[in-house]
Amino acid sequence: MASTYTPLGIELQATGENAGTWGTKTNTNLQIIEQVAGGYTTQAVSDSGDTTLSVSDGSTGATLSHRVIEFTGTLTGARNVTIPLDVQNFYILKNATSGSQVVTFKYATGTGTSAAVPNGKTVIAYAKADDGTNPNITMQEFGGDVVDDTSPQLGGNLDTNNNNIVTTSNRDLMLYPNGTGAVEVGGNDNPGTLILNCENNSHGIKLISPAHSASQSYQLKFPTNNCTAGTFLKVDSITGSGTTAVGQLSFDSDVASTGKAIAMAIVFG
Repeated sequence: MASTYTPLGIELQATGENAGTWGTKTNTNLQIIEQVAGGYTTQAVSDSGDTTLSVSDGSTGATLSHRVIEFTGTLTGARNVTIPLDVQNFYILKNATSGSQVVTFKYATGTGTSAAVPNGKTVIAYAKADDGTNPNITMQEFGGDVVDDTSPQLGGNLDTNNNNIVTTSNRDLMLYPNGTGAVEVGGNDNPGTLILNCENNSHGIKLISPAHSASQSYQLKFPTNNCTAGTFLKVDSITGSGTTAVGQLSFDSDVASTGKAIAMAIVFG
């Protein structure tokens, strides 16, 4: 009776078979088991088509018989990496391809679920072999290091955990809202407050929003004219009215007309 093989290539030797080579085959099996348990390998993925991972019966080196697989290559479109329908294993997969494309780890055929690995991400993929025709692969994504992710997204609020966001090499901290979005400073138990510290971060001034009870939603636009010595800021024009008015500021060196009238009244009685 001839040997048979598992879906990951381990040889199951029949009774009385392989006299004189039993030890070598057993060692090979142990090496395959070692690969499956904790082996690492890379797999090139190309734009020429999907990548098929095949079993290598009775020998080491098959990509699908490694625990950790890192996908490499340069892609201009999403690609699939497929495994045979009977493979049952869990994998740690990293999409290290260039080009910001998704690599989907899936069974060769069928309509079962698959693992779509985003570019720069590392995931655990459970290949279940739970159906002879449509087996499923489920995926759990690691948090990972954002350095590995070229387009990181939050799944919830970002808690800095008493740490700061700090740039390096004297680089500015730049905030770029999308489209017509704005940078908003929220309030909580107090009105929204922007603090401008001194260079030692030991003193600072605050720009504070009016309290909730004031119901103010006005806007102030900074001047379009140049600032010069001896000028002051004034509201030059108003669009709209009330709590939602938009005020255009300007730099002016002349006192307001109301100020002139008061000054004249004081001088001339």
